[in-house]
Amino acid sequence: MRQKFWRQGEPYVWAAGLTLTLILLLVITLLSVVVVNGVTIFWPQQAILAELTDGGRVLGEIKQKEQVPHGEEWRYQFKTGNREMYGLDFRWIDASLIRTMHTPPEALVLERLENGNFYGFLRQIRGPDMPARPAGDAADLHEAFAAITPLQNEIKASNAAITRLNAALEQVQGRLAKLRHRQGDSARIAALEQEESALRHRFEELADRLSAQRAVLYQHEALLVDAAGSEKIVPLAEIVRFYQPNAMGFSQKSGYYLTRLRELFFDEPRESNTEGGLFPAIFGTIMLVFLMSIFSFPVGVLAGIYLREYAKDNLLTKTVRIAVNNLAGIPSIVYGIFGLGFFVYGIGSSIDQLFFAHRLPTPTFGTGGILWASATLGLLTVPVVIVATEEALGAIPPGIREGSQALAATKFQTLTKLLLPMASPGILTGFILAMARAAGEVAPLMITGVVKLAPSLPIDTTFPFLHLDRKFMHLGFHIYDIGFQSPNVEAAKPMVYITTLLLILIVLIMTSTAIYLRNRMRKRYAVVDV
Repeated sequence: MRQKFWRQGEPYVWAAGLTLTLILLLVITLLSVVVVNGVTIFWPQQAILAELTDGGRVLGEIKQKEQVPHGEEWRYQFKTGNREMYGLDFRWIDASLIRTMHTPPEALVLERLENGNFYGFLRQIRGPDMPARPAGDAADLHEAFAAITPLQNEIKASNAAITRLNAALEQVQGRLAKLRHRQGDSARIAALEQEESALRHRFEELADRLSAQRAVLYQHEALLVDAAGSEKIVPLAEIVRFYQPNAMGFSQKSGYYLTRLRELFFDEPRESNTEGGLFPAIFGTIMLVFLMSIFSFPVGVLAGIYLREYAKDNLLTKTVRIAVNNLAGIPSIVYGIFGLGFFVYGIGSSIDQLFFAHRLPTPTFGTGGILWASATLGLLTVPVVIVATEEALGAIPPGIREGSQALAATKFQTLTKLLLPMASPGILTGFILAMARAAGEVAPLMITGVVKLAPSLPIDTTFPFLHLDRKFMHLGFHIYDIGFQSPNVEAAKPMVYITTLLLILIVLIMTSTAIYLRNRMRKRYAVVDV
């Protein structure tokens, strides 16, 4: 009986099932931690006012509760904000030191452009067009913001005009530099110099007007006081949003949550990437994967077709197959070094010498950018596509080829009309694996074009609209930057979770779309054994 048990392989079946269960548990645990911590970070938490036994007071959000190391007492981690006043965003307080805790409805939370949140109470609002008067509640702040909204709109219009003027000035300077480099027509150079001078004059006028508008805007201030009684003046221009969490109902909290989600998807980051939105990183990640697919998919499929259908079975072909299989296991940082040397310093520098010599020594394509990062990732993932294409073509029964050729079809017709459509599900499987790996790679990007904060997107409304030489942001590098390079790791932790969740969702959406297409092709071109 025991011998039969081992001969039938029951232990191996149980071992395989146990391994699969363990893997699923680990994946579910990881996803649960990311989802729970990522989804809840935007929900407004109550502002707790703690009265201490020594007479002090602390106002903030309770983020953690844990037992004191080597003791039986408990302690609370308060997010107290007010970084410029106390130097830290968080403070641990033992439960034994807290006399009372309550939630005052007038407690105010301000999200600012710098120095994180401010937790305190509103005392006064001041401005050049409003008399100084004690403030009652947040309604006075709403009134003050309504009063400065027209001025903020004027500042946005001035910024937009300066951006357009700066783009026009750069184009004129580029044409002027090209003419000077080629020793072009002096009359044309003089005309461009005159146009450049006029644009500079207009730029200075707009800059002066913007400075005057900002000076007026920054005269509108809010006088705040923290729990300890220290006063702080905050210009209204530096306040992103404000709310009173203890006085908010469910609908108000839901509205705040949706506002933060909109900011996450469509705004730019701030506070060293620990606050604000992730739109540049989301856009850069998706565009990187799209460009990588253009590089890797056609090359990988064509190489796989040649190796399987056309190449002779000789020593050279076997060597190439061995090399392709080994390339799939090379560390990604090696590809990054190759991309830096070959694409950036090799091809990029040659392009600069041929087409952008007038800009040298400032490089255009001879430095990192989204084009070279995509080409590097395409090189990294092409072995996976080659192997998947070969395996998919090899899985087609030989009778399909023989029957097609027996009906006088050429090899090319057999390949395009029968073999490739039938192998497409397997080819897409390899592409899905390549795309999922490329979306999460960070090491090659760090030396081929990714940056902490990109001032401009690779696609915009300025001619030629597609700027492949620009550097870009990436969700994977964003996680690395704020998780391990931020000076305030504890404050950056919520953004790490939400960025990780976004990266997982993007990969899931892209791979799910590819899997859906693969399944449709599999049903359409399924081979039925007779």
